[in-house]
Amino acid sequence: RHPHPPPHPPGLGVAARYRPAGAPTEVGGDWYDVLPLAGERTALVVGDVMGSGIHAAAAMGRLRTATAAFTELDLDPAQVLQHLDTITSRLEQYIATCVYAVYDPHRAELRIANAGHMPPVVVSDGTGPRLLELPTGTPLGVGGVPFESTTLHFAPDDELVLYTDGLVETRHGHLDERLDVLLGLLDAPGCTLEETCNRLLRNLRNPQDHDDVALLIARARPFTPVTGLRH
Repeated sequence: RHPHPPPHPPGLGVAARYRPAGAPTEVGGDWYDVLPLAGERTALVVGDVMGSGIHAAAAMGRLRTATAAFTELDLDPAQVLQHLDTITSRLEQYIATCVYAVYDPHRAELRIANAGHMPPVVVSDGTGPRLLELPTGTPLGVGGVPFESTTLHFAPDDELVLYTDGLVETRHGHLDERLDVLLGLLDAPGCTLEETCNRLLRNLRNPQDHDDVALLIARARPFTPVTGLRH
């Protein structure tokens, strides 16, 4: 079962949703996490183990636990994905995708790496919603290919949208068209994060879709450092 995101990560507002394929009681291979780091930073994670059902859920559980453990080591996002890649290659031929980001409110920066996952969306006042052009990387479990981290400015009111392919992939629509719809739905200034989550699921997810969906949206907020904190 996915927990609710922590209510007040330093310098961030966060909202998330998980929708399993099929019956509401089923568990699949998608997950999200919001994990605290030293120096008032926060790790934001969305991942997707290919397939559904109990076996994909078990593999997801192991990867999710490993991700939390590597987060404790305070590694660079690319290093986290490298370790997860090694673990996934041992999970009986499972393949997974993942985006791992770290937000530093002191620097107003996001550091992010992608392992074969859907492109994140960044929403900012100056440019509106845009797909983040990251080195895509290979899915976890392929092995032998290094991952890359990218740093970007993330100012108050900027948003990061992480999601799994179940939100935008269908049997009938082209992916590029669905991504354009996603960007259009995110071009709605003034909405709360909860409203945005609900709007995306309502307009993009078909109840008949046979894929899980994980969705995580983070918005930078004005930040006041804790007095005397070393970072």
